[in-house]
Amino acid sequence: MTLRILTGITTTGTPHLGNYVGAIRPAIAASRAAGVDSFFFLADYHALVKCDDPARIARSRLEIAATWLACGLDPARVTFYQQSDIPEIPKLTWLLTCVTAKGLLNRAHAYKAAVDQNTQNREDPDAAITAGLYMYPVLMAADILAFNANKVPVGRDQVQHIEMARDIGQRFNHIYGKAWRAAGGAGEPFVLPEAAIEESVATLPGLDGRKMSKSYDNTVPLFEGGARATREAIARIVTDSREPGEPKDPDSSSLFAIFRAFAGDAESTGFRHELESGLGWGEAKQKLFARIDAEIAPLRERYDALMAHPDDIEDALREGAQKARAVAQPRIETLCRAVGLGALGTRTAKSAGGTKKGAKRARIASFRDHDGFRFRVFAEDGEELLLSRAYADPKTAGAVAKALASQAVVGTLDAVRFGVTVAGERVAESPVFPDIAAREAGVKKLHAALASLREGE
Repeated sequence: MTLRILTGITTTGTPHLGNYVGAIRPAIAASRAAGVDSFFFLADYHALVKCDDPARIARSRLEIAATWLACGLDPARVTFYQQSDIPEIPKLTWLLTCVTAKGLLNRAHAYKAAVDQNTQNREDPDAAITAGLYMYPVLMAADILAFNANKVPVGRDQVQHIEMARDIGQRFNHIYGKAWRAAGGAGEPFVLPEAAIEESVATLPGLDGRKMSKSYDNTVPLFEGGARATREAIARIVTDSREPGEPKDPDSSSLFAIFRAFAGDAESTGFRHELESGLGWGEAKQKLFARIDAEIAPLRERYDALMAHPDDIEDALREGAQKARAVAQPRIETLCRAVGLGALGTRTAKSAGGTKKGAKRARIASFRDHDGFRFRVFAEDGEELLLSRAYADPKTAGAVAKALASQAVVGTLDAVRFGVTVAGERVAESPVFPDIAAREAGVKKLHAALASLREGE
C-alpha cells in the first residue's frame, strides 16, 4: 500500500542542530521506507507571511535546499520542489477560499494570538495583521489537497491546520463532489489528510537549557560557519559550577542530552559514567564536539559543494517541480471543470489521427527513481491510475508498459486499491482510494485508459 506523505519547510532561517535532529534526519529516514511516496517542499509562499526581507528569503531558500540535499534527501526517490514553482497551488487556494467559512479562519490559533496581543496592548484588534496571516490555513490546505496527501507530519502546535484542511476539503467535496465526478474525477475530489503527530521526535535543548530555537538565540549551527562555529557554540553551553573530579548529574545536563541525540546506547552509557565519575565540563564539551562532528563533517562537505554550485540545486528543484506538477496539474484542471471554469464549448473537429481536436489520450509516463525504472499510467483527464514496480533496466520497464494495453489483467488488492498483472506477474498498483466506490470508479477509468492506449498503438 502506497502512503503519500507531505512535508513543508518554511524558508525563513538557517537550519541549526535542533532542526537536524528534530526534523531533517528523521524525515529523510522515513522517506526511505517501502510503500511511502514522499513530497518535500520549500514553503516560500508561507515565508512571506513571516518575513519581508527579500535577501533573507532568497538566502534561506538556497541554504535550506542545500541542507536537505546534503543530509541525504534523494530527489530521485522523493518529490522535492519549491512551492512557488507550482502555479496550481495558488489556483487551488482561490478555489478553496471560496468554500472556506470566515468563522473557521477566525478560530485559527495564530490569528487569535495576534488579535489577543493587540487587545492587550490596547490597539486595534487587527493592527499589523495581514491577509496573508489570516489566509495562511487555506494556503496550507491547498499545499496538502493539491496532491491528496494521506499524512502530514506535524508537531502538536500545527494539528489545527490539518484539521482545518480536512474541514475545507470536506466542504468542497460536499459542494462539488457530483460535479467533480461529472467532470471525469473518481470518488471524491479530495482525500482528507491526517496529522502524523511527531511525538517521538527529539527536541534538543539549546545553549541555555531551553528548547533550541532561533527565537531564544541559543542554537548550535548545523553548517553555517563551519566546524569552528559549531565548536564555539558548544563551548558556550551553560553548565553547573561543579569542578573536574566532582560527580556530574547527566540527567540535568543539556550537554548530555545533545550527546545522546548523536550517540548510540552504549556510547551514551559510557559518557554518562564518565560524567558521574567527575569528567570536567571542558573536556566533556570537547567530546561532544568530536561526536557531533563525526556525523556532521561529511554532510558539511557536501553542503559546501552544493552552496558553491547553486545551479545544481535549482536543477534538482525544477525536476521536482515537474514531478509535482505531473500530479497536481491534471487534478486542478478537473477541479476547475467541476466548479464551472472549464472550456466554454466542445470541439468536434477531427484531427488526422481520428480523435477529437484538442482531446487528450490516456498516457504512460516513464521515469527513474532510487529503486530503478518505473512508469505511471494516467487517465485521459490526467488522474494517476497506476504506479509500476521498479525494474533494473529501462528496456524491461518499457516492454512491460507496452504490454499493458493488450495483456493487462486488473484485480482488486483490498478495499481501497487494485493491481495489474501481465503474464501472471503483478507489475503495477493503483494509488490508495478513499473507499470501495472510488476504487471501482478507478478500475473503470483504467479499463477506459487501456482501451485508449490500444487505439493509439
